[in-house]
Amino acid sequence: MALSLDPEIAEALAPMAGAMADATPPAVGDVAAQRALWEPIIGAAGTAQPIPADVKTSEHHATADDGAQIAMRWYVKDGAAPGPAVVFFHGGGYIFGHIDLFDGPVARYVSASGVPMLSVDYRRAPEHPFPTPLEDAYAALRWLHEHATELGVDSDRIGVMGDSAGGGLAAAVSILARQRGGPHIARQILIMPMLDDRVPTPDPHIAPYLLWSYDDSRTAWPALLGEAAGGPDVPATAAPARLEDATGLPPAYIEVGQLDLFRDEDTAYATTLSRAGVPVEFHLHPGAPHEFDAIAFTSDVARRAIADRVRVLKSI
Repeated sequence: MALSLDPEIAEALAPMAGAMADATPPAVGDVAAQRALWEPIIGAAGTAQPIPADVKTSEHHATADDGAQIAMRWYVKDGAAPGPAVVFFHGGGYIFGHIDLFDGPVARYVSASGVPMLSVDYRRAPEHPFPTPLEDAYAALRWLHEHATELGVDSDRIGVMGDSAGGGLAAAVSILARQRGGPHIARQILIMPMLDDRVPTPDPHIAPYLLWSYDDSRTAWPALLGEAAGGPDVPATAAPARLEDATGLPPAYIEVGQLDLFRDEDTAYATTLSRAGVPVEFHLHPGAPHEFDAIAFTSDVARRAIADRVRVLKSI
């Protein structure tokens, strides 16, 4: 039996697929066109569901090593008891997206789980290549640890979470924190993470269903890494799939769709962590492409995925 879209996802995708069929895909290397294409789609997906009224936000800044002020937004549910918290990194291939576009998803996670989140407006490539986005992520993690007491956060129960490129950042900052001896990360929650700069040979079984394409990765990784992308000298803190020794990394929750370009690298990363004795919960969703949960949020597979993420958030 050939791979195919989940029927509920296919139904939700139909209007979007029709619109995109008439559009010319951005040329490889055209970051501006990527931003123009994807940011309106992300914004529409984020507001397609109600934004919870029981979540309040406040604005904060962390100071990066180069002195830059990194904007962050703190989300907390009304009446939340002191306990865990999560630093959240948004998706966008390292080249597009910002925290405003992810207000809806982050607020819904916080409302459903009761776990507050710090969403980070890390600087994007190519204007700010590696290691700047990672150092911004690390500065945010350090900031939350430093302000844990005043925010009602148990510093032993701080996790990191992200989707797509944000999942890659969550994995990378976990590796960086291990290298630097802290701050402590209790859990890494990696949602369809973008981990490997070595763009794979196209898989004909999934190619017809890709929402994030091979050419998209051929734009994004060189924007982040320059000429080093795909070469022998890329560190695991830039592309976590390069990791050889995962010993001592935080327990991980990883999920990806079977029709996602990142499927193989995510599966391999779960194995790398497992072989080092890191506790891993891994989900491979049949019939699901990249960002299926945002597009087909009423589908059974999306509801199950969100329920699993909320369960893991509560367990930190």
